Amino acid sequence: MVQHDALSATREAYDAAAVTYAELFSDTLRDSPLDRAVLGLFAEVVSASGDGGGQVADLGCGPGHITAHLGELGLTAFGVDASPVMIELAREAYPGLRFDVGSMTGLDIADGVLGGVLSRWSVIHTPPPELPVILEEFHRVLAPGGHLLIGFSASEDPSHPTQVFDHAVAPAYRWWPDHLAAMLRESGLTEVARLIREPQPTDRRQFRAVQLLARKA
Repeated sequence: MVQHDALSATREAYDAAAVTYAELFSDTLRDSPLDRAVLGLFAEVVSASGDGGGQVADLGCGPGHITAHLGELGLTAFGVDASPVMIELAREAYPGLRFDVGSMTGLDIADGVLGGVLSRWSVIHTPPPELPVILEEFHRVLAPGGHLLIGFSASEDPSHPTQVFDHAVAPAYRWWPDHLAAMLRESGLTEVARLIREPQPTDRRQFRAVQLLARKA
C-alpha cells in the first residue's frame, strides 16, 4: 500500500509549483536530441507492435507537452497526473487532447488496453518499498506486447540501489539501473533497451539520466 500522506504531499507541492514548472520545462525537448530520439523509438515500437491500438498513457504528464509530442509522433496519447493544477494547465495548452486527474497507484484504465505507457521521471517521488505497486499497475494496463518507457535518475553504484535526494518540489529517489530493471522483471516487464546519459557540466544536479524500455510478454 502506497502511503497516501506521501502522495498527498507530492500532489499539493506540484499544485503549488505547476505554473512555474510549466514555464520552465514545457519546451525542454527542443534542446534534448537524445530525449527526442528515445521518444521516437518508443513511438515506433508501440506502433509496430499493434497491441493496444497504439494508445499510450503519459503517466505523470505534468503540463502535457510530452503527451502532445507523442501525438505528433503518430500515437493516440492521453495524459494522467495526480496534480489537478497540472491537468488544468495541460487542458488549456492542448485542448484537443485528453488529460485526466489520477494516481499511478490505482489507474482508472481497463486491463490490457494500452500499447504503451510512458513514465518520465514520474516515479521518483515514490518511496522505494512502494514502487512495485506502481510497476504492477503499468503491467496491468498494458496489452500483451505493449511497451513501457520509464525514466529516472541513477544512483551512484550497486551498493546504493536507491538514494534519496532533495528535489526542488518534493523528496525524491534515484535508482541503480540494474536494480530497477530487476523490479520490472518481477512485475512481468522485460527490458528491451536502455539509454544512460551522462550529466552535462551545465546540469544543476550531476546525476546520470536513465531511460529503460521494457516489454510486456
